[in-house]
Amino acid sequence: MPAAAPDPAAAILARARRIVIKIGSALLIDSATRSADLAWAQTFAHDAARLRAGGATLLIVSSGAVALGRSRLRLPPTRSLTLDEKQAAAAAGQSVLMRVWEDAFAPHATPLAQILLTRDDTEVRRRWLNARSTVETVLRLGAVPIINENDTVATEELRYGDNDRLAARVAQLAGADLLVLLSDVDGLYTADPRRNPDAAHIPHVAAITPAIEAMAGGANLSGGVGTGGMASKIAAARIAHGAGCTTLIAAGRVADSTGPLAAIEAGARATRIDAHATPAAAYKQWIAGHLAPAGTLRLDAGACAALARGNSLLPAGVRGVTGAFGSGDIVRLEDPSGHEIARGVIAYDALEARAIAGLQSDAIEATLGYPGRATLVHRDDLVLTQALHQPAATGAT
Repeated sequence: MPAAAPDPAAAILARARRIVIKIGSALLIDSATRSADLAWAQTFAHDAARLRAGGATLLIVSSGAVALGRSRLRLPPTRSLTLDEKQAAAAAGQSVLMRVWEDAFAPHATPLAQILLTRDDTEVRRRWLNARSTVETVLRLGAVPIINENDTVATEELRYGDNDRLAARVAQLAGADLLVLLSDVDGLYTADPRRNPDAAHIPHVAAITPAIEAMAGGANLSGGVGTGGMASKIAAARIAHGAGCTTLIAAGRVADSTGPLAAIEAGARATRIDAHATPAAAYKQWIAGHLAPAGTLRLDAGACAALARGNSLLPAGVRGVTGAFGSGDIVRLEDPSGHEIARGVIAYDALEARAIAGLQSDAIEATLGYPGRATLVHRDDLVLTQALHQPAATGAT
């Protein structure tokens, strides 16, 4: 029996529940006037509001601050900016960018929340935990995050390089099942379609191979205010692939002014790049495969039983703490006999963990002098490394 054809982009979009959408400067900024294209932003906002009404959770990674700030500060439109000028332009443009999105989403009564990230926020585990917590809280409160790189403070050594990679890291951090990279082309081709009329569109990529990367090349196809090209989109898709997130590369502008997401739903061409497993499975695999846990927590029998039921680890179930670890590090969880039963990302550093070990969660603030998380290791950040069969008791939730 022949293999089933892969789902089209429309089916992938309809099925996705948590979606990160990256919007480049070339879509949001009018290249002639160097000002924001509010009409496009409004069309996109209508698209986004319809997806949210259907139950999807959206996160938007939006470029445009530097381009808008550049115009606001009357910096020359053609020459390259120095790092100082780029940071100044970002500072001047962030408020303009948010005003554009606030105006675009206003008819839909959609609250927005600006989140600015540097590379360390998704690379350093403690900061990764804090960034994830902020994103999750914003989503839980019903707002749409508008995320951008914090160009105001990021040095060249600490930058993502482009918002395609930032969007992939956001998808990884948020556990998204779909990353949509809106571009000025409708996906990946066998060659640059603007230079080669025989270039063929590639609707489906099962794996990112050297041949696929060679097709992407390295050029910035927009030729305008953007910084990313197809190569950066394939690099972003590789990050998303490892995080269990499918990627769609699609056109951001449609000839009849249809919204870009509505166009995908209607069958517009796009390139789908498959995910590896699911976001949750990929994250758990990363935890389980960590080669050098930074510390160990010895648990009582009750905590072991609670973990076996799929619960989080509370301080009350911890009987011993060893190692010098920080918040966000991977730690081993051992049963009373010293056998490893699980691994997880810990929410406290070693000194804090020792101070609250054995305590009820409502005693954390009094002990540490500040409110903290109720769990030492949340169940979403924990993976069992052997089967557990213990009598029911307390010590986790």
